[in-house]
Amino acid sequence: MKKKTRIAVIISVLIAVVIISQQPKDIPLPEHSRFQKWDKNGKPMHNWHGPWACVFDQQTGLLWENKTDDESIHDSYWSYSWYDEKNKKGKANFGDCYFEPNRCDTSDLIRRVNKQKTCGRDNWRLPTSEELRSIVFLQPKTGEATIANDFFSHTKRGDYWTADSDLPLTGVFAHLGHGARAVGFVEGKVRVIPYRNAAFVRLVSSD
Repeated sequence: MKKKTRIAVIISVLIAVVIISQQPKDIPLPEHSRFQKWDKNGKPMHNWHGPWACVFDQQTGLLWENKTDDESIHDSYWSYSWYDEKNKKGKANFGDCYFEPNRCDTSDLIRRVNKQKTCGRDNWRLPTSEELRSIVFLQPKTGEATIANDFFSHTKRGDYWTADSDLPLTGVFAHLGHGARAVGFVEGKVRVIPYRNAAFVRLVSSD
């Protein structure tokens, strides 16, 4: 009996190996099939490949900047103060980004990314809070940011700036007057913080 049982187990394992080997290689990502990776030139990529520069949301039509870990202008560790250079609103050069000795704010980052024409686009901007919240994913892996990390790599568990500004500050920040909204990728909550705060940025582009 023991010999027959051993043979049956071996046969079952062999059958399982054959079945697995016959599975198609190009299996789509089931959880986040709405997203599509793009390369630095703006060409769609297979979602199992990399590296990628942008993420296209097929549900909303928005193209998102992807972050890196290479000390470039897209590095995820850099943080920025909120500043609108055109309207002279906010707080210039109050962030923390080593690639730029003279300016570290959202307006300068937008200018640089548009000049670079990341993913073939030159209309990069800060997202609205509604747009940014559209990519909040409330079931992340333990310890990770509330986002689809398979696509939005290097996302920090912190506040990300939005374009929503001229909003009154409350509590301990009330004396600073007004600030801008930020979306926190810890719990996906929106809050108003001072322009001078150094927060993260993920730019968006739309046709």
